Amino acid sequence: MNFSNIDVFPMGTKINSAGVLEIGGCDMVALAKAHGTPLYVYDEKTIRSMAQTFVGEFTSRYSKTSVAYASKAFLNLAMARIANEENLSLDVVSGGEIAVAQAAGFPSNKMYFHGNNKTPQELSEAIDLGVGTIVVDGFQELDILNTIAKSKNANQGIMLRLSPSVDAHTHAHTTTGILDVKFGFSIETGESSIAIKQALDSSNLTLQGIHFHLGSPIFELEPYSTAIDLVFDSLKPFFRQGLDLKKFSPGGGFAIGYLHQQLPPSIGDYAEVITSMLKNKCDDLGINYPELIIEPG
Repeated sequence: MNFSNIDVFPMGTKINSAGVLEIGGCDMVALAKAHGTPLYVYDEKTIRSMAQTFVGEFTSRYSKTSVAYASKAFLNLAMARIANEENLSLDVVSGGEIAVAQAAGFPSNKMYFHGNNKTPQELSEAIDLGVGTIVVDGFQELDILNTIAKSKNANQGIMLRLSPSVDAHTHAHTTTGILDVKFGFSIETGESSIAIKQALDSSNLTLQGIHFHLGSPIFELEPYSTAIDLVFDSLKPFFRQGLDLKKFSPGGGFAIGYLHQQLPPSIGDYAEVITSMLKNKCDDLGINYPELIIEPG
């Protein structure tokens, strides 16, 4: 086997004494025979190591960082338990993912409920379960969520997903931060300002913070700093009016290497750019540092 791409394999990958690929101490041929192919194999040691690296690289630069595993990448009971044991938060995008996380004992107050097509039933159940933050993606959802929360005499924490119109140069099918996409409130068209005002005026919603996501995989660093700059500039009028931004999330989309000739920036590189720009913008605007939410998948 050609091992020129060994640096993109999980930790501890090797060719064993029988000449067979081995990952995490498991013979891949034996696993394929036992379970059939195609077969997806996840290495727990690598997953935990990556989780710890994200936490370490970001918190060492910005102590108020929370790493939220993006469960759309992969979720089952074991993965949810690992995320919880590594003290991660959890991004979920459906009632099904919430149910899996609940079954694994994951705390609902550490969940961020994303998605641009949440059903009223899912929103209602999320409130009942005490999901910590619902990330609102559109005006209709904002209205429906406030109505449901009011009917339950509840107050639901939310973040608003904004679209900063920044092209991260990802594949067209996975670009999510430009103007002509179905995700979030556009800054360029003024939708974001209207949404923020509506959220602040909502009787049963508490605006905790702002979120954006540029797409995936993002091999460049500049789109993050550009988008953070644009988003915070768009919030200036609200900061002048006393907006207290508790949380801020520039999403995830961090690239991984598929070939050793095309490796992405290190996690530390991503952390340096994101945290430096965030601190600079907060200092320039004279506002408190919000909790930074990072969403690797």
